[in-house]
Amino acid sequence: MNRTKVLTVAALMAALSNILSMEPFTIPITIGPFVSRIHFTQIPIFLSGYLAGPWAGLLTGAIGGLYMSFMMVPFVFGGLALLGFSTGYIAKRLKLRPFLSAILAWAIQSVYVYITDYYWFASVQGMPGHVAMGVVTSILTKLTVEAVIAAIFVEVVILSLGRTGLLSVLGER
Repeated sequence: MNRTKVLTVAALMAALSNILSMEPFTIPITIGPFVSRIHFTQIPIFLSGYLAGPWAGLLTGAIGGLYMSFMMVPFVFGGLALLGFSTGYIAKRLKLRPFLSAILAWAIQSVYVYITDYYWFASVQGMPGHVAMGVVTSILTKLTVEAVIAAIFVEVVILSLGRTGLLSVLGER
C-alpha cells in the first residue's frame, strides 16, 4: 500500500474512531459502582492496523483517541495508538487473521490500561488502592467485551471485503 493510501485510510479511520466514541454512538452501562459507556472506537483502529499496517494503526489510534483523552482520561490516546500499532504489527509479522491480530493487540493494550488507569484513579483521583483496583477491573472487563465484539466485526468486514475483491483495490492480502 502506498503512502497516500496509508495516510488516507489512517485519517478516515481516525475520524470514524473519534465519532464512535461520542455519546450518540455509545451505550450506557453500569457494572457495580462503575458507570460507563460501551463504544466501538476500536473497530476503525483494528481495521486501519490490519489493512494499512502498524504505523497507520498507530496514527489512527493516537488521533482516534483524542476525543476520549480530552473528555475522560488524558492518556487514552496512547493506549489506542498501542492498540493500532500492535494490530498491524501482529497481522504483518505473524500473518494472523483479523480476529486473532485484534485480540492479541488488546492483550498488549490491556497492560497499558491496567498501569495507567490504576495510576490515574489511585494517584491523580486519590482513590484508595482497593477502590481503584475495582474500578480498573470493571474498565478492563468492559474493554475486553468491546474488543471481542469489535474483533469479530472486523473479521467479518475483512472476509466480506476479500470476497468482493475490494481488498485488492487497497493492495492488501
